Amino acid sequence: MTNAEQIQAAVNRVESLDVLINNAGIALYDNLSNLDAIGQHLAVNLFGMFNVTRAFLPPLKRSKGAIVNNLSLVALAGLPVIPAYSISKAAAFNMTQSLRALLAGQGVTVHAVVLGPVDTDMNRGFDIPKASPESAAQGIFDGLEKGEDDIFPDPASQSIAEDWRTGAAKALERQFADFVPETAATLG
Repeated sequence: MTNAEQIQAAVNRVESLDVLINNAGIALYDNLSNLDAIGQHLAVNLFGMFNVTRAFLPPLKRSKGAIVNNLSLVALAGLPVIPAYSISKAAAFNMTQSLRALLAGQGVTVHAVVLGPVDTDMNRGFDIPKASPESAAQGIFDGLEKGEDDIFPDPASQSIAEDWRTGAAKALERQFADFVPETAATLG
């Protein structure tokens, strides 16, 4: 995600692409006292996702494909024990919304996956109910098949899905998308 040469090598191996799933991420415990920790999170969780997306955009445009950005509930409300992670996921969510509007006219759909806790290494330290990776993946693909902009694939995220979809923040996103000219930039 952070190495331009590796990203380009991956692009060079792909002849066609229908769906790009940005799933890499880091989550380090911090208290916002270490600027390097914030930078690490942004490098992977925001800029890495953006750079991979930009690199794979040409084949996605050819196929009228989809970009799926795996985010987190903390993109909507910061979790104080991992604030740098929360900041990076909030930024990635905003980027996802912007890409959605910018690429809509080019036939590429952009989906935000708002994940609750999933039973992965990243969440091993939290003693909370977690969805299985398999059920979360199935929820993501179900949401993608339904054409949902924002996918809430697990029980924790589903508990807020309807409020999100009908709330003021989503309405504002839709209003702002109308500002995008039909000849929007191509991220080249």
